[in-house]
Amino acid sequence: MDIKEAIEGRISVRAYQDKPVPKSIITEVLETARWAPSGTNTQPWKVVVAQGQSKQAITNALLDAARNGVKPNPDYLYYPEEWVEPFKGRRFQCGMDLYQALDIGREDKEKRLEASLANYRFFGAPVSLFFFIDNVMGKGSWFDMGMFLQSVMLAARGHGLGSCPQASTSDYPDLVRDILDVPDQYSLICGLSLGYPDDEMPVNQYRTRREDVESFTTWAD
Repeated sequence: MDIKEAIEGRISVRAYQDKPVPKSIITEVLETARWAPSGTNTQPWKVVVAQGQSKQAITNALLDAARNGVKPNPDYLYYPEEWVEPFKGRRFQCGMDLYQALDIGREDKEKRLEASLANYRFFGAPVSLFFFIDNVMGKGSWFDMGMFLQSVMLAARGHGLGSCPQASTSDYPDLVRDILDVPDQYSLICGLSLGYPDDEMPVNQYRTRREDVESFTTWAD
């Protein structure tokens, strides 16, 4: 697989085969991703791999919190407090395309809720990686974390694995930290579902749209 295919063929996988991922392969993925760049080589990433009982405990805790109306308290603000164009329109289109792939009608609130809660089940993936960063680090290190996450996802593709980065799993970071025994000094950036994709499922066959290069690029002579 060349670099172009690795990047352009990556999707957020939301349906997985019932097939375990060997620890050796997860380790190889992280061995590759650790070469991601970071400012002054600080390597600010902390990763916890959750499988089996620990992953199920997180699923149960997140679902209980959401269903009982507990207000999310993420460690950081991922989205803007007020949406404006063009971002508002892109977000809306993304949601509509996803619901269409899931065959969920616009007015079917119950199915939409279940689709949202599927995030907390990691879409049936056998593995979830959680990414943390020490609170002493600045915004530049969060930029480094993004490059590290992309490296993990691309390295996973090299092993035939699919993934889905999930900021939603950081809605209740205290619950996740408690189950994974991670100190409060670390902020939870996101989870990442990991496993072998079920390519037959329609939800894995739709693609989000991308803007043309001309729409976001200016050439300065």
